Amino acid sequence: MTDSADSPSNAQAYSVSELAFALKRTLEDAYGFVRLRGELSKVTHHASGHVYLTLKDDKAAIDGVVWKGSVRGLSVRPEQGLEVIVTGRITTFPAGSRYQIVIETMEAAGVGALLAQLERLKQKLAAEGLFAAERKQRLPAMPATIGVITSPTGAVIRDILHRIRDRWPCRVVVWPVVVQGDAAAGQVAAAIRGFNAMEPGGAVPRPDILIVARGGGSVEDLWAFNDEALARAVAEGTIPLISAVGHETDTTLIDFVSDRRAPTPTAAAEMATPVLAELKGLISDYDRRLNQCGGRAIETRRERLTALSRGLPRPADILAMARQRLDYAASHLTMGLRRNVDLQARRLDQIAAPLRPALLSGRRDQLSARLDQLSLRLNAALPRKLEADRLRLASLDKLRLTLNPKRPPRPGFVLVTRPDGSTIPRGGDLSAGEVVRLMFEDATREAVIDGASATAASPTPAQRPAPKKPSSPPAGQGDLF
Repeated sequence: MTDSADSPSNAQAYSVSELAFALKRTLEDAYGFVRLRGELSKVTHHASGHVYLTLKDDKAAIDGVVWKGSVRGLSVRPEQGLEVIVTGRITTFPAGSRYQIVIETMEAAGVGALLAQLERLKQKLAAEGLFAAERKQRLPAMPATIGVITSPTGAVIRDILHRIRDRWPCRVVVWPVVVQGDAAAGQVAAAIRGFNAMEPGGAVPRPDILIVARGGGSVEDLWAFNDEALARAVAEGTIPLISAVGHETDTTLIDFVSDRRAPTPTAAAEMATPVLAELKGLISDYDRRLNQCGGRAIETRRERLTALSRGLPRPADILAMARQRLDYAASHLTMGLRRNVDLQARRLDQIAAPLRPALLSGRRDQLSARLDQLSLRLNAALPRKLEADRLRLASLDKLRLTLNPKRPPRPGFVLVTRPDGSTIPRGGDLSAGEVVRLMFEDATREAVIDGASATAASPTPAQRPAPKKPSSPPAGQGDLF
């Protein structure tokens, strides 16, 4: 018989969770750092920022995850079919009983993979119309300010400045950036957006044209200029841009999006600027040709004027005909005036024949009699009219004196005013303690209104005396109305 201590039924039973997390710790301890090479498939960019994928070769596959914090540091963008080399640690997903790799770094497995990724990105941007010829802008003929985006320490900037100085001396604004490495694409894109955001007339002049330049190098060295975000920044810009990245045989994604591509940085400076000496020579040639054309035009018109003048009659002949017509008209003018005077004299005699002094004197006597009648009527009516108007004016003057509130009071009347001279028509307009001025016929006094109620001071109906009959006004006092 077997010992009961060795019986399987007495072995410690693990829970599923304990076993799963024990395996997880074992794998993480044993494979805390691994480096894998394989092809990406089932790449999913989650809304949370994490990337889920599968790394496979021809015989096996392993799930992988790139956490949100590590996605920004990847040197390549995870895409379907891309061959990469990743580093990370092996762990398990206990809820699904499967293992996976948590990826921390990712790089392309070789140049072929990079070019394949670039080709897919080119097809994507071309389908969006970013490479279309109709969206490319024309370069300005004579720029006043040129913006250069490149490394400030390399030979590229010296070549560009030297070439611009020889051809077209103008203002050059340099935006320093790194042109290689992981930070290059972001800095170049930020420089392009910064130049486009400048306002005209600011402290730093807004460039009329931009040049993005870098010297030659390998595909890996120039890979920063194949960045999708950089290509979109170039496409969104409103300032014309020349791409001068690498040598003539080098091609990057920015070359397809830019408005012009230059084979070298020096060639970009030549594209952006005219030759000042050539422009001066061209202007001189235009000036010479303009003078020659003007001289020929004047000479041609002089010859045409001479030819046309031969067909014109002589001035003496033209004046002779006019002088003859004048002499003929002058000879007939005296006779015509005399005949006209005789004709008008005969017409005057015909009109004056019926006129007699008796006709005029009769009409005069008739109008004189009518004038005498009108004078008699006027002389009779005018005094009555004047007397009536005089009486009416005297009545209105009396009424004016009666209604004038500023007139001196008559005996028995008082004019109440405020110190400022305004008249107080009613007792209700006064308040207790107010100072008033009382104007009598012979003097003026000041008084202060007390606080007693006018209603209390007035007699009751039972105590009110019977109204007196109005007495006739004194002989010297006129009626108020």
